[in-house]
Order: sequence, then structure tokens, then C-alpha cells
Amino acid sequence: MNARVLRRFIFLMALLTLGGFLFWTIAPGYFDRPPGNYETETGTLRLEDGLYDQAMAHFDKALLEQENHRGALMGRALVYMQTDRNDEALAALDHLIAFLSGSLTDDDKTGRGVLAAAHANRGILLDRVARYEEALESYIQALNTDAGAVEGPGVIDKILHDSDRISTVRKRALYLQEQLKLPAAERVLRIPELDERQRMHKP
Repeated sequence: MNARVLRRFIFLMALLTLGGFLFWTIAPGYFDRPPGNYETETGTLRLEDGLYDQAMAHFDKALLEQENHRGALMGRALVYMQTDRNDEALAALDHLIAFLSGSLTDDDKTGRGVLAAAHANRGILLDRVARYEEALESYIQALNTDAGAVEGPGVIDKILHDSDRISTVRKRALYLQEQLKLPAAERVLRIPELDERQRMHKP
């Protein structure tokens, strides 16, 4: 056999072996994903880019693949919040909270984090529409469910983005609690420039 042909054959076999190895290593993680995960991740990216119609379309597809996919349910609620569809956002968050409250197991840490985030987002929404007592209740629920999941930004974010000034669930809850104790005429419940910085919580 020609030496050049043999070398080419060995090279191609090595390439095919490497390709096969990579495929069998990576493919299970890609193809064996739970139904709805890919669409939810894509929807989240579209949401971050402000492409709300596209984001909603992906979340809807995820829910067709897996009914009550918690990430997709949260995504839909966030789209509603970002597009000022407050009644729909509140209904979506209430549904997510009811679903998670009835289905979580003690060892489902991710689910507990999503539930805390749903309570936090519900608080932010109620805060926006001046339902402050209910907002405070939702913030307290979020902190009691999983305080770590709704903590403010980490040290790196604080340095890079001056995020010490961002209103966190804990800070806002304490502030509302103090203000609601005051006579109605003395309360300052809205500070627009600070309230604008309150971030929504994703799963």
C-alpha cells in the first residue's frame, strides 16, 4: 500500500475517532435536556435584549413542551412586567407561586430559589403600583423562602457597576417597614431614581 494513502487513512481515522469522542461527550448534555429548557434559555436571552415579543414566543413554546416549566412561567411574568402589563404579570406570578408552593420537595433548592424570586418579583410589581403593604408581605415571603436567592449583587458586580446603590429585597423591605410605621402624611414610599434601579429576579 502507498505510504501517502496509509498516512491519509490514519489521519482521517484519528479525526473521525476524535470527532466521535467529542460528539458522545457533548451530545448527551445537549440532546438529553429536559423539555422546554432550550426554549426558556433562548427566551431569557431575548428578554435581556429587550426583544419582548420574541422572548414571549420562546416561553410559550417551552410551555407547550413542558406544562408549568417554572423558568418559562417566570419568563412570561417578567415579559409582562417589562411591558407594563401589570394585571397579567400579577396573575402569572400568582400562578407560579401557587404551582411551586404545591409541588416543591424539601431537597429542591433550585425550586426554592425560583419561589423566592417569584415572591420578590411580585413585591416589585406591587411596589410599582403603590400597593405597599402587599409588596412588603411579598418581600418578607421571598426572604423567608430563600434569602440567599434574592440577595443583592456580589462583590464583583458592586465594583464594576456601582451596585451598592441598587435596591435589594432586604433593603426595600426594611425601608417600607419603617415608612409604613409613620403617619400617612410623613411617609416617603417612592424615590423614583432609586426605585428604577430595583432589579427583577430570574430563576
